Amino acid sequence: MTAIVPGESNRGVKVRTAKAAFPRSVRLLRQADFERVYKLGRRHFSASLTVFYLERQEATVGGAQEPAAAGLRIGFTVGRALGGAVQRNRIKRRLREAVRLSRPSVGAGADVVINPKKSLLHSDFEAVLNEVRRAFVVIEEKLRRKRDRPLTAPDQGAGRR
Repeated sequence: MTAIVPGESNRGVKVRTAKAAFPRSVRLLRQADFERVYKLGRRHFSASLTVFYLERQEATVGGAQEPAAAGLRIGFTVGRALGGAVQRNRIKRRLREAVRLSRPSVGAGADVVINPKKSLLHSDFEAVLNEVRRAFVVIEEKLRRKRDRPLTAPDQGAGRR
């Protein structure tokens, strides 16, 4: 039997507020969305996670173009190779909390899938939080750069034949 030290497992964790929740509207839930992000998206690698992301496109509803919703929708994939159910659930809880604490409030409309590595289970929570924050900064930066790029590249060979 293991000894329980009161408050030890919660050390360094901030108390949740309703303002910083992780509602369904910001989660990636459908398998088709995960597949689309994996197949069409880009990747960002870090020490203990791989982040896949894909900018959401305008949707066509009833013949009219609707703009893509702002903000990130985030999903997690934690495969069986990372351990048993207890370890996988712990990884997901740690990731959800890191995302909840570091999610940008408003930004590009994109879908993000976070795929952790086994090292995340034993990493310090502050390190996980920093990796998630850094991943969001990189995603925002790359998507902003993509939007600011001109649609057509200037013809560099014009005038020479």
